[in-house]
Formats: sequence, C-alpha cells, structure tokens
Amino acid sequence: MADRDHAPLSIACVRALTDKQHDKRKAAASEIEKMVKEFAALNNTVQIRKLLRVLGTEFTMSQNPNFKKGGLMGLASVAIALGKDSAEYAEHLIRPILTNFSDNETKIRYFACEALYNVVKVTRGAVLPYFSEIFSGLSRLAADHDQGVKNASEHLDKLLKDIVTENATFDLVGFMPLLRERLYSKNTFARQYIISWVTVLDAVPDIQLILFLPELLDGLFDLLNDPNSRNLCGHVLSEFLRSINKDPSKVQFTQMINILINHSQSPDETLQMAALSWIKDFIHLSHEQMLPYTSGILSAILPCFAYESEAKRGIKDVAKAVNMNLMELINPKLDDEGQSDENHQRKPECDLDLSSVLDVLKKQLAHTSVNTKVASLTWLYHLHNSIPKRMLMQVDDLFPTLLHVLTDHSDEVVQHGLNVLAQIISPESEAGRVPVPDSPHHPYFENFLHSLIGLFREDRQLLEERGSFIIRQLCILLSAEDVYKSTAEIMRSEHDLKFARVMVDTLNTILLTSSELFQLRNILKNEENGKLFQCLYETWCHNPVATISLCLLTQNYEHTCELIMILANYEISVEFLAEVDRLIQLIESPIFIYLRLELLQVPHNYYLIRSMYGLLMLLPQSETFHLLRHRLECIPKLHFFHESRNRLKENESGNKYNLEFDTLRGHFTTIQDKHKL
Repeated sequence: MADRDHAPLSIACVRALTDKQHDKRKAAASEIEKMVKEFAALNNTVQIRKLLRVLGTEFTMSQNPNFKKGGLMGLASVAIALGKDSAEYAEHLIRPILTNFSDNETKIRYFACEALYNVVKVTRGAVLPYFSEIFSGLSRLAADHDQGVKNASEHLDKLLKDIVTENATFDLVGFMPLLRERLYSKNTFARQYIISWVTVLDAVPDIQLILFLPELLDGLFDLLNDPNSRNLCGHVLSEFLRSINKDPSKVQFTQMINILINHSQSPDETLQMAALSWIKDFIHLSHEQMLPYTSGILSAILPCFAYESEAKRGIKDVAKAVNMNLMELINPKLDDEGQSDENHQRKPECDLDLSSVLDVLKKQLAHTSVNTKVASLTWLYHLHNSIPKRMLMQVDDLFPTLLHVLTDHSDEVVQHGLNVLAQIISPESEAGRVPVPDSPHHPYFENFLHSLIGLFREDRQLLEERGSFIIRQLCILLSAEDVYKSTAEIMRSEHDLKFARVMVDTLNTILLTSSELFQLRNILKNEENGKLFQCLYETWCHNPVATISLCLLTQNYEHTCELIMILANYEISVEFLAEVDRLIQLIESPIFIYLRLELLQVPHNYYLIRSMYGLLMLLPQSETFHLLRHRLECIPKLHFFHESRNRLKENESGNKYNLEFDTLRGHFTTIQDKHKL
C-alpha cells in the first residue's frame, strides 16, 4: 500500500500499528504520539486533522480487527499527545471510538473502552457535548457478557461521573430524555448502571434533580419490580422522598400523583407499599392539590382494606392512613356550588371531581370484601355530611346502588348503607329541605320507603332474613313513628295480599318486641294518638292476629273482642293458629306486663277478659292453650266479671281511642274478605 494512502503515517508505522502483536501496536502508538507533539509544536492543525481522519475512518471503520485495534490505540495516542488541546478535536477523537462500542468482537469493545478512557481523561469537560452518546454506549456495555469489557466500561464510567459532577455546564435538560428512556431497560446490569447515575446526579448540590423527578419517577418505580435492582432503587426513592419532605416548594406534586396511583395498584407488595407511602406524604404536603385525584387514590387504597394476611398488614395500615388524610381534605368549604362570591370560588386544579369519586365508590361497593365496602360507605356518609349541596345533585344516581347494599350478606355493610340512606332522607339533610306538596315528608323519604317495600316484595328471602334488622335500624336512625306511619300508608294500597300479610306480620313483630320501638309503643298507648293508630290499623288488617295484637297494645279491648268474634266467620288456618300461638307467648313477655296487671282491674277489665278467653277458645288444647288458661285461672272467675259488667256505666267504652270503631270493623271485614277470595 502506498505511503500516501495513510499519510502522514509511514508504511512502517502502519504495518506496526496493524500488527497482531500488542507490543508492536504499542510502539506504533508511541510513534504517533511523538508525531502529533511535533505537529502541535508547529501548530500544524492540517496534519493533525488528516491523521485523525485516517485513524477514524480507514482504521477504526475497517473490517480488519487488527486495523480497528490499531486505530483505537492511535486515537488515544493523539489525545494524549495533544493534552488540553485535544478538546479542539474532541468530535474526531470520540465518535470513531464510540462506533466500536457495539463491535461483535470482545477485544475491540475492550480496546474501545480503553481508548475512550484515555481521550476523556485529557479532554475532560470537552466531552460533555457528546455525553449522551457516550452514556448510551456505556449503558449497553454495562450489560456486556464479557467481564473484561464490563470492568473497562466501569473505569470509563467512573471518570465520566467525576467530570459531570465537577462541571457546571453539564446539560441536564438534554440528558433527561435519554435517562428516562434507559430506566425501562430490561437488563439487570443496565438498570443498575442507570440507578447509579441517578444517585450520582442527585448527590450533586448544584444539580436540582428533584425538578426532573416527574420524568424519572415512573421508571424508578418500575425498577422496584426487579429483585436485583430493588435495594439500590429503593434507596434512591427514599432519598428523593426525604428531599421532598425537606423542601416541598420545589416539587411538582400534580405531575407525579397519577404515576404513584398506577404503581400503588401493582401486585408487587414492595412496589405497592412504596407508592402508597409516597401518596400519603403527597397528601400531607400538598393538601388540596390532591383533591382532583381523589377518585384515582380511592381506586388504589380501598381494595387494600380487604387484605387480611400478616404479610400485607403494613400495606393495609398505610392505605388506612392515606384514606384518613384524604378524607380530611373534604370539608364544607368545598360545598360552595353556585356561590358568586369571589372569595368562595375554587380553583379548578384544586377542586373535587365528585362524579368520578362516586363512580369509584359505587364500583368498590361491588367488592367482595366487607372492609372495602364499609370504607366506601363511610366515604359516602362523609361526603353527604361535608358537602350536602353537591351530593344532593347526585342522589338520584346513587339511590339504586345504596338500595342494593341492603341485600348484602353482612350486617355491618347493611348498617353503614342505612346510615348513608338516613343521612340523605332525614329532615335535616339538604333533601329534607326540599318542600313536597301535600306531604309532611321530603321526597327521598317517601321514595326510599316505596323502593324498600318493592325490594322486600321482589325478594321474600331478604324480608324474612334481613327485614327485621333493616326496619329496626331505620327506626333508630330516623323517627320510628314516621317510618311506621309512612310504611303503613304505602302498604294500604298493596295489591299483593300475601306479601302484605307477611310484611304486616314483620312490622308488628318489631313493634311488639323491639327495644328500639319502646317510645313508639308508648306513643300508641296515648289516647291522643288515635290518628296514628287508625293509620296503622287500616294496614294491619291484612293480618288479623297482628290487628288483634295492635288493639291489645293500645288497650282497645272492646274492639279486640269484636275482631275475635268476626274471625269465627273465616276459615282458621294452621298459619293463623301459629300466629295466635306467638301472640300468646308475647302476652307472657315483659312487653305486655301492663296488660296482665289490667286483668286485676275490676270492672274495667271486662273486655280484656273476654278477649283473652276468646283467644283461648280459638286455640286447640296445646301447650300454649294451657299456658293462657293457667294465666286466666289466676284471676276471679268470668261470671264475676259478667256481673261486674252490669255495674259499668252505659256510656263507658271498652276502647281507649274515641274513634269510629264500626267503620274500622267494616274495613277489617272488607280486607279479610279480599284475602278469603
């Protein structure tokens, strides 16, 4: 090959530089170094550039491995010879070497690392414009299968880190896209390499890496999935979180919260725990800035309430803490819908997206976990309590979901569902302030009772198994008198007679036995409440034994006698006898102690005695028959009271209420005739 082909290199130098033996190549490299120093002394930049072009194209780009090795050593020698002046030729020194980072031959990659190390060592800060290219190459070599290449790349990487940390001109903005991209590498070694760079950059006081955290956070959390990178990445994330807590003013919370929400739903426990911990601190530090993201946060934390295993207790505890902090952000100040006062206008970026929150809560109510459903219902209660005006606009959409909650298998879930419903339909609620024509109640109260009765009608098992619990809880949460009166008014027009009989039996049993209805029983015993009695009576007529018990409870004994005599005209069924049996058992309970004492009040107990004997005559001679008979044997004989009847005043009634009992008796007969058909 002619001398001019590789000028300014001599043929001998070229031959030595491309020799297989390392010592000969090394000698040629020394000759090149000497040559470049002479060129530099004469300021002969033309020859220097010509030499770089020869080495960078005809040698390092050659298909011959020995030419590549020689070219790499030659470029390193040029840089060493130029010293600080090599910065002027940085591009021609660096790029040919970087090309060989991806060479198929291990030795070539090794020599490329070694050559670039020598170049970077003398050029220092001049390599920064090419930092991204060098970084990309090193990130690939970090995963190299050859340990020698990896060791060489690590030496170069350490030098590069020193240069970056000491140089204020480092272009962090330009580097971010590349760093973000490399965070998603699938190779463990490449991941560890990237983490090491994040650690180094974060440690530099002059580099505010936290400002770029939104670009890096997703990739860093993704690295927690790798068991081999988990410890390193966990440490980096902990340091970032410590910095955030130290100076939250520089943190762009809203640009990162969705990333955290996404990772907090990961099946990986470590990743989930870390993300939830970050969310907890974000809420604590940024306050109302997190309000627009409430629905996403709830989607992440509510399923965690279902965790029961010891391994996930920590996650569950953090989720509860997040839930508490988030709930504290919901306050009456957010309930200023429609206010025109500028001082009350909310910033859109700090507002609560109520519709999306309710969508999440409704979805979580379908969860299999009792704890998750209870937490969701607690949220609904809190929202109604804190922002009732805004919640009022959502009631129609929410109502069917809450009704369905009443069919849940858990008493705790049903209880919380009733708490929310009571909050909506109570007179003190926003809905309660909406006037309803011709009704003392508000619309949702009536609508709810209609819907509840419809639910019981469609699902008789629900009525049988949960009806008593639901009605008793409603009477605790609301006015028992209002609940019973409104229910009776609705049931009065019930066409399903069999359902009406069962429903009245349920209501009556609760009325007679439940401690929650003690006050209502006392109200009914007051003779001033005849209208309430009549309202219940007209519906209670669907169940004759319930009607009799209502009359006994309210001390309308004369009418009780009349009803018992009327029943002689109807077929006595086994179901009827069973209900009479239960009534006798109730008469022996503390609820009717006043009635048993009235048996001693001569002569006013005439109709009561007749009623008791009438019930006795309806029963076959069973255990219950003898129970009542023994009770009646404890009082004077019936003929004594028959005589005392003559001493009663002619105008004295055996009923407590001053009502048209003839009309009531006619209504009772009409209803019984309908059931007979």
